Amino acid sequence: MPLVVDSFVMGPFQSNCYVVRSERDSAEAAIVDPGADPTELRLELTRMGTSAGGILVTHTDIDHVAGVAALADASGAEVWVPAGEVEALRTGETRGGMRVAPHDPAHTVTGGDEITVAGIVFEVVDIPGHSAGHVGFHSDGELFSGDLLFAGSVGRVDLPGGDWEVFLDSVRALLDRFPAETVIHPGHGPATTLGRELETNPFLRELRQ
Repeated sequence: MPLVVDSFVMGPFQSNCYVVRSERDSAEAAIVDPGADPTELRLELTRMGTSAGGILVTHTDIDHVAGVAALADASGAEVWVPAGEVEALRTGETRGGMRVAPHDPAHTVTGGDEITVAGIVFEVVDIPGHSAGHVGFHSDGELFSGDLLFAGSVGRVDLPGGDWEVFLDSVRALLDRFPAETVIHPGHGPATTLGRELETNPFLRELRQ
């Protein structure tokens, strides 16, 4: 059965937070990248008849983790964070010196891990490039890719831990691993597919050669 994915734009950076359920009436959902005050998100979860069954973090930039501590504390949901970036959440010191409420997550993940959150099995995929420890979460043809790849654009690589060649290697690995119709749920902007981005994304021109 296909996943039910609802997206909510949060905070001044307009980042996407995803509520992922195995079916419409699921009692629990996996929450991906709550990047701002989660008060409105919690109200939406109640309206939807679901609750936070776990929180998944693709990377620890402020616009993807600013709401993690508050949501985890309010809901009791456990948090899964990339092992390579966990200290940023533990200390509350994210890239660029921006502060968030610290949280010591119950779990760290790296590529190749398989986790079950809210009854959904996710495969963890290492996709560094935007940041050094960035991961994606894949399930049933849906990839929650954080700030690696956007519809018609890509995540910036000029911050500490960013690297253009590493980014390209991550995209190549996704193209090798997943079919073209894989849906990309990015950290900003609308959903897209791997195939569409390979064909049309101007930043991926060298991958089409």
